[in-house]
Amino acid sequence: MLLAATVLTAAGSLTGHWDPGRVSPLFLLGTVLYLSALERLIPHQREWHPDGAEWRWYGVYFLLTMAGGALAQFLVTRSVRTLSPAHPALPLWAEIPLALLGGSLASYLVHRLEHASPLLWRLHGVHHVPRKVNVANNGVNHVLDIVLAQGAVQLTLALAGFSSRSVLATGLFVVAQGYFVHANIDVRIGPLNHVLASPEQHRMHHSTELSEAGHYGSDLSCWDHLFGSFTWRPGRQPAGIGLGDTSSFPGTGEILASLLHPLRRRMRRPGGETA
Repeated sequence: MLLAATVLTAAGSLTGHWDPGRVSPLFLLGTVLYLSALERLIPHQREWHPDGAEWRWYGVYFLLTMAGGALAQFLVTRSVRTLSPAHPALPLWAEIPLALLGGSLASYLVHRLEHASPLLWRLHGVHHVPRKVNVANNGVNHVLDIVLAQGAVQLTLALAGFSSRSVLATGLFVVAQGYFVHANIDVRIGPLNHVLASPEQHRMHHSTELSEAGHYGSDLSCWDHLFGSFTWRPGRQPAGIGLGDTSSFPGTGEILASLLHPLRRRMRRPGGETA
């Protein structure tokens, strides 16, 4: 249903010339509400439901994430308008899948680098602090992490010369997938796990056990297969969720400390922190 809603929204936006500034946030809101309802109806782990305090923390992080995304979009909008051809060489039906593959590859590489680089891990590790995975804490991010990750993807698409229409359609899919993989829902997609990222895979990514915590793609699975980071097997559950060393980052509720965390002098390598 979520995939169908994504396709229909993209089609309506492209054929009806809907305002992207309204379509994107409304689609995001609808996605979050839909998946949040499913978390209550068919939860994977009931204890992963956010409590009152967590909802407040997650709300603040969500606003920071939105601000980071808006900043990233602002920084590359001029490039997109300048570099995107007025009349793309490819028809839209061919351009959209290529834009999806290109953006997905950029996202995968940045995400994997964030786990390998001690400097970038200071930003990205904030996202791995929670000891549960759900729709609400998908927004638990350092604002600069969002600027880097989303800015890299958008700039890649701009430099490749994709039209703004294909970028819009691709963005809707990425938003839907990003929240879907974090959803605390008892849903299994079977063999489609080898094509699309899923909650089954992303729970493994948040594992405290390094050997099972691959899955750097949050939309497609092809890059994890290609680069050897696909570790999902049917029925496999993560050893634990969160950081291996819980003292290495401030708690999720310590929002200001989390934002200032990258300024700390000492920082252990990602391998000692999380999967």
